[in-house]
Amino acid sequence: MIEVEKKFLLSEGDEARLLAGAEFLAEKSFTDIYYDTADYSLSVKDTWLRARDGRFELKVAMYSSTGRLVDQYDELEDEVKIREALHLEAGGDFTEVMARAGYLSFCTCQTTRRKYSKNGFIIDLDSVDFGDFTYNIGEIELMVHEKSDIDGAIEKILAFAKEHGLAMAPVRGKVREYLERKRPAHYQALVKAGIIAPLP
Repeated sequence: MIEVEKKFLLSEGDEARLLAGAEFLAEKSFTDIYYDTADYSLSVKDTWLRARDGRFELKVAMYSSTGRLVDQYDELEDEVKIREALHLEAGGDFTEVMARAGYLSFCTCQTTRRKYSKNGFIIDLDSVDFGDFTYNIGEIELMVHEKSDIDGAIEKILAFAKEHGLAMAPVRGKVREYLERKRPAHYQALVKAGIIAPLP
């Protein structure tokens, strides 16, 4: 599946408009641990390896522009496919194999997510706890099966956001916010690689 998503920083008024008539689906909390090599070999390619409550996922970007308004990622959740994508050895404990290959954790956070559905869109409202600060962010997403469906999904998300009066400015996701605040060398490596465009 391909995830097409747009992140937003929401005021109380934005959230009220967005959730008016929406169906509440669930609230859950989960812990993410993000991994990379010492030279940031994954994140400088906008590729993100994480363990969410112990289950590994790899998000691979499907674009190359820092000026994008909508994010597009191919999500790999099968451990065999993740090993293949990262060229890791096939056998053994996955965490140990990663460590031998030089992948170490660089960010741990706990997210409380409220999930809603509205007009075919999924709306996630996240409160992310990094231990010494929290970051609140909203996301509108559509999942599509084929690359040919991406452009249509982008148009639908932007139209839905505009209909609800949401600002279209680029927004940092939770990990990028963490990197800017806590790991400036890592953050600057992503800026230099063109993965992050500094926000005004």
